[in-house]
Amino acid sequence: MFTFTNQLVRTWLGGRWWLVAGLLAAVASSAQAAPGQAPRDTARPAPVFARRRLVVQIDSRYSIINGKFSIINGLKLGLEWRGRVRTGAAFYFLSSRIPTRLEPPDNAADDADATLRFYNVALYGEYIVLENPRWELGANLQGGMGAVRIEYTNDDYSRVRSPRDFIALVEPSMAAQMRLFPWASLGAGAGWRQPLFVPEVVRREISGPVFYVRAKVLIGPLIRVVRQREPLFSQKNLRIHGLDGQTRQKF
Repeated sequence: MFTFTNQLVRTWLGGRWWLVAGLLAAVASSAQAAPGQAPRDTARPAPVFARRRLVVQIDSRYSIINGKFSIINGLKLGLEWRGRVRTGAAFYFLSSRIPTRLEPPDNAADDADATLRFYNVALYGEYIVLENPRWELGANLQGGMGAVRIEYTNDDYSRVRSPRDFIALVEPSMAAQMRLFPWASLGAGAGWRQPLFVPEVVRREISGPVFYVRAKVLIGPLIRVVRQREPLFSQKNLRIHGLDGQTRQKF
């Protein structure tokens, strides 16, 4: 009986060897594919801090100090993630000669012509709250430390500067930006500059509103427009598409 069963199994396998080989190949293929990485879920949104890019920006701001219009120049260096989150460091200095209410040192001349000087280094963070192809609204917060001093005329009628006094600054602001072309935009913002850990007289001297207007040229999109020979002042992909005929293709 055993011999007959063994012979029957050999006969069945001999006629269907190709079926057995196919099953073994399928098992081996599935075993190799199992440890592999699962396909990426394309419906899942990318992380907020993905796709970084370096941002270098000349940041000139305007303010009212002691009732005088003043210019504060600065330079920003940071990173931008997906066009939504921007962080980095900045350096600012007061470039305008603003008369000061601070008391000059004892060696000052009778006509000291004392002016205020200050600079600060800050860390900043910005988040784009609202965004569409044309408009952008962002919230900005920066804080740092620096120094303030007086430039005056001494008894020898020479221009000298007083020793530096430490200051800490915090500056919240809001900014809006409109994309004029795919490679250029125009924006404006306003905020408040508030010194911390300083005497009251210094706080009154430095605190005040901050506002700015800036034009931005995006080098990458500009090069892409030139290479693809597209119209330089095109409105491609900038119009806001509505849901009906009345709101479609609005500015």
